Amino acid sequence: MTQNGFTLWFTGLSGSGKSTNSYRIYIELKRRGLKAELLDGDIIRTNFSQGLGFSKTDRDINIRRIGFVSYLLNKNDIISIVAAISPYEKTRVLNRKLISSYIEVFCDCPLDVLEQRDPKGLYRKAMAGEIANFTGISDPYEAPADPDILLDTSTASEDDCFRRVIAFLENKRYIPCEDECELRDYSPEEELQARRHLVALGFASKLADL
Repeated sequence: MTQNGFTLWFTGLSGSGKSTNSYRIYIELKRRGLKAELLDGDIIRTNFSQGLGFSKTDRDINIRRIGFVSYLLNKNDIISIVAAISPYEKTRVLNRKLISSYIEVFCDCPLDVLEQRDPKGLYRKAMAGEIANFTGISDPYEAPADPDILLDTSTASEDDCFRRVIAFLENKRYIPCEDECELRDYSPEEELQARRHLVALGFASKLADL
């Protein structure tokens, strides 16, 4: 099966499982020998969106930039995997128009569950007015009306979410099935080594939750 580029875009509120699910899918595609890039929020902010704040205009600029990078990767048959809140429907629609093979994954999780699983207390601080422009509290999140894949991360396990996304990609022939691939032993440690290199050179600010 010839690889064609596509974009797998995870959207949802902070803490809804975008990073966890996108990273696991990314590792699996690399294990299957596919060319893929994970557009991590920290990398994007550090290298493409320095100076941007969290106003609606700045958020839109950030999401448009990620969309354009994904477009360039896809043009060269590289899979782009994105995990970004992407709160505004108009900008998500624009990226779908730009990117010919765009798959939207909505990580849906109720606010009360997000508050309960909030290890850094960000939602509590936002509700107390200590964090401004916090999506879902003091800034709006326009949930997708018709995502390509809906993951209810309040009830579905990480394994269930993984299987659902992989099944969609296989069934739609975006990726080959496992038995069609020359599998390689690709581990998260390889990603950590690459991230350490970026942090050391200043192209990333943290090792992130890989």
